[in-house]
Amino acid sequence: MDKKTQRPSVLIIYTGGTIGMVHRHGSNTLGPVKFDQILDEVPELHRFGYNLRSIAFNPPIDSSNMSPEIWVKTAKAIQKNYNNYDGFVILHGTDTMAYTASALSFMFENLDKPVILTGSQLPIGTLRTDGKENLITAVEIAAAKQNGKAMIPEVCIYFDFKLFRGNRTTKRDSENFSAFVSENYPSLALAGVDIRYYKQFIQYPSNKGILNVNYQFNTNVVVLKIFPGINKDVFDAVFHIPGLKGVILESFGTGNVPTTRWLLSCIKKAIRKNIIILNITQCQGGRVVMGQYETSIELLNSGVITGKDMTSEAAITKLMFLLGQKLSMNEIKNHLTKSLSGEISE
Repeated sequence: MDKKTQRPSVLIIYTGGTIGMVHRHGSNTLGPVKFDQILDEVPELHRFGYNLRSIAFNPPIDSSNMSPEIWVKTAKAIQKNYNNYDGFVILHGTDTMAYTASALSFMFENLDKPVILTGSQLPIGTLRTDGKENLITAVEIAAAKQNGKAMIPEVCIYFDFKLFRGNRTTKRDSENFSAFVSENYPSLALAGVDIRYYKQFIQYPSNKGILNVNYQFNTNVVVLKIFPGINKDVFDAVFHIPGLKGVILESFGTGNVPTTRWLLSCIKKAIRKNIIILNITQCQGGRVVMGQYETSIELLNSGVITGKDMTSEAAITKLMFLLGQKLSMNEIKNHLTKSLSGEISE
């Protein structure tokens, strides 16, 4: 809150992405513009009467180039300005937005202000852009309070009239405006004539405290997707990657894999080498329930960890995050099966 005027204050952090792109002169190639040009395209923002400020990454980051280093840079920008603003809006490319939202949700401890990621499928300067509505509503949600407290004290993604918990979200479509989905958790808000908040699904901080940000990640992880016909050479190559610390195993259905002896043998050897194996489903919705079918009982008995209903993005960032903390192997395994920031249904 702006103490001088009592106006809601929102910091907009422009990291890059389609929302800030324009067509290069004489070509169909998209390139970034200066952030001031984005605000010029959305003069409606000033009608809120909010205290709006902005930070722009230079150069802007294409979301395909997103990395833990950029997550840290983003988190530091929020931490530095945390006491001066009521909420934060991060403009981000859509391709890796769900990864960034998931990572930030684990990095922030004692978060009690909104951190809303948004972007667009069409550049802000195009006639039919979805960027204007996404940005305007994200700013309104970031500023929203009730009884002096933030309506949405979470890391979220706002896109196409829906607000999702960030670590429950996956990009499902590269062409439609409804680019994101949260299959295993309801929307936190819907924007229509009014913005309707669903308080029963919002996670409010139980422990009051100063914001703490954990910056360490260990990227020595890999995603291994099971498919019919996968062979032993693939498994051997993956599990012999130098320095490998963790594997996200994308299995069939509720956590099933082929019951071939060599596959189970590879997994058991990896676990004996203290490589963590986290089992998540390839399905967009649903959860892993190891032991429900015979094809997953051996995984359970071997020490493979259930990822329950985590998204792939949440599983990857959570594993990298936990491996980066000073935790014992048992502590990491224990935290993987429990909800840290609402990423798992208890």
